[in-house]
Amino acid sequence: MTRFQRPALAAAALALGFGLNPAWAEGLMTTHRIPAMLAVEAVSAAVDTCAKQGFAVTSALLDADGVQQAILRGDGAGIHTLRMANDKAYTAITFRTNTSAMVENAKTAPPSPAVVKLPHLVLAPGGVVIMDGQELLGAISVSGVPNPTGDEACAKAGLAKISDRLK
Repeated sequence: MTRFQRPALAAAALALGFGLNPAWAEGLMTTHRIPAMLAVEAVSAAVDTCAKQGFAVTSALLDADGVQQAILRGDGAGIHTLRMANDKAYTAITFRTNTSAMVENAKTAPPSPAVVKLPHLVLAPGGVVIMDGQELLGAISVSGVPNPTGDEACAKAGLAKISDRLK
């Protein structure tokens, strides 16, 4: 047994000892990722939708692991919109829900103080999850519209641009 096999064997024994069925015992997991060109198309459509309404925004699309696939800072968008767009998408992925729904829920059930202190989580509308049935594909977000519903509307427009090709 090599030094690389020992940790895997120990992990398997530990998992079985707890009654867990390790995923690798059944084979590889299948996951899906939005191709780079679709991600670019989605953020471009989101930024363009807002620009046509007179808003300078940034749009970000993150994969299901929270890794940035595409980001576009529109002409004139503030520097803060880059981080905010990323964090809105990251929050949507983390909780598997649109951030606007989280904002609504927080009005009657405030989030745990422990959760709010985690890095990159932001309670602001504009992050929209991208799902294929029950599978989380990622999230798209927008930051920069100065009203509570504008960011999400533009993010949804970006998603609508590519949604027919996510099957």
